[in-house]
Amino acid sequence: MSNIVGITMGDPAGVGPEIIVKSLAEMSAADRAATRVFGNLAQLEAAKAVLGIELDLRDIIEDVPVEGAPLPWGRLSAVSGDASFRFIDLAVKSAMAGKIGCIVTAPINKEALNSAGHHYDGHTGMLTALTGAKSAFMLLASERLKVIHVSTHVSLKDAIGRAKPERILATIRAGNEHLKRIGYEKPRIAVAGINPHCGENGLFGTEDDEHITPAVAEARAEGIDVQGPISADTVFHRAYQGGFDLVIAQYHDQGHIPIKLVAFDTAVNVSVGLPIDRTSVDHGTAFDIAGKGKAKHVNMNAAIAYARKLIAGKNANV
Repeated sequence: MSNIVGITMGDPAGVGPEIIVKSLAEMSAADRAATRVFGNLAQLEAAKAVLGIELDLRDIIEDVPVEGAPLPWGRLSAVSGDASFRFIDLAVKSAMAGKIGCIVTAPINKEALNSAGHHYDGHTGMLTALTGAKSAFMLLASERLKVIHVSTHVSLKDAIGRAKPERILATIRAGNEHLKRIGYEKPRIAVAGINPHCGENGLFGTEDDEHITPAVAEARAEGIDVQGPISADTVFHRAYQGGFDLVIAQYHDQGHIPIKLVAFDTAVNVSVGLPIDRTSVDHGTAFDIAGKGKAKHVNMNAAIAYARKLIAGKNANV
């Protein structure tokens, strides 16, 4: 099993090149040797110049040609959107072939991606399509709070429609298996309610009783330690205080808001349910500061560390 971490550069015009260069510069020689960057060398050289960092990238980059590179910083374009897709596509092929053990993704811009004709809702949907997986789940991991989502990049109206028992049960199972993989012997899982106070016995909606309760009952029958639905206005606090190892969030903002409140710089985005491993920074392209040397790489370091943890776990079980 490969011990190589493959980092995709993300949108060339965003902060991805800078945070990658900063992280590479801080790595030990051994860790750098176990890293490959899927991106554009000219754009990374431009990032090095901005940062004043001397670093030889030639042996660790899979150089993907980009017309006009280095591209102007902070400018949305179809060229950069297409480039970000091609970096990911090449990394996925390498992961599927066993050449790298985990993909770490720098941020992409969804508008640029779609303007280039690549119609995905983000990394998770793209990776699901490229790997041929049936579905995937977004898990956000921090030291004291971990959240996995029933749905992510859809409207709130559509998210409520997607919160069906079979999808909720699949999310519980996926979260339980992932936590076992990273060392939790019997994960304690909580399922957040979808309505205020879990519907208050039907006063504020019946989705909690009709959709969440049956999924939790089935998961418990399978031996999973799960409780719910639990009112969303308390469950994240309870988990943060140590009451649960993982919370099942019903939709994007329900899970993202608490994580970004308590672990904005350190939370890692993990794709669960794919045939390959992928972690990511949990921030965007930050076009407003791109090319200015201001972007923090704390989140990139955390995503790389999580990737190495996943690889080590896989190799230990081979």
